[in-house]
Amino acid sequence: MLVKDMEFVKDTLPFWRDLDEGQKGFMKEKLIERCYRQGRNIHDGEDCTGLLLVKSGQLRIFILSESGKEITLFRLFEHDVCILSSSCVMRNITFDIQVQAEKNSEILIMPAAVFKHLSGANPAVKTFEAEIVSARLSDVMWVVEQVVFMSMDRRLANFLLEQSSIEGSDELFITHDTIARNLGTAREVISRMLKYFESEGLVALTRGKVVLLDRKR
Repeated sequence: MLVKDMEFVKDTLPFWRDLDEGQKGFMKEKLIERCYRQGRNIHDGEDCTGLLLVKSGQLRIFILSESGKEITLFRLFEHDVCILSSSCVMRNITFDIQVQAEKNSEILIMPAAVFKHLSGANPAVKTFEAEIVSARLSDVMWVVEQVVFMSMDRRLANFLLEQSSIEGSDELFITHDTIARNLGTAREVISRMLKYFESEGLVALTRGKVVLLDRKR
């Protein structure tokens, strides 16, 4: 489905104003609009998805090990942009990542070849590319820092607080397995840690739900 709402594109991509009329027409012709239901994979690391623009919804970007273990790198929300959704867009990016819709999402896609063409033809696009990659790599390094230097109880606490901020509620409808997949660990580890949190009065647990009782602690 071709994109009709170009105002969103203009607001989201700062280099739009620096494109000439031919480049604007080329981009408008090639942009694609897609809708994905919650849980649907948008990119599985095997093909060239291209540049993603999130019009609505929420995406999870994660890596998947050969053993099937997952760990979340970062999330994308409305008006966010992701270049690392496709390693073939960027030179020297050699790892594959996965992109999944955490909520029903509406996405605009600029095919990899189109973005490469614009980046090569217009310095403003190249600058935007560098800024986005830098920001996303900063997100990834924060995850690496947590995994290497932070204990699991602190990582879990940070995750719960982050989820609470995203949802705007202290009641989180989330399973132990989902938390484990986000943090790259075993479900048993998360269950044991949540039980400890519960015994300390930090959370209340019911099936498929975690309620934060003491945000400060």
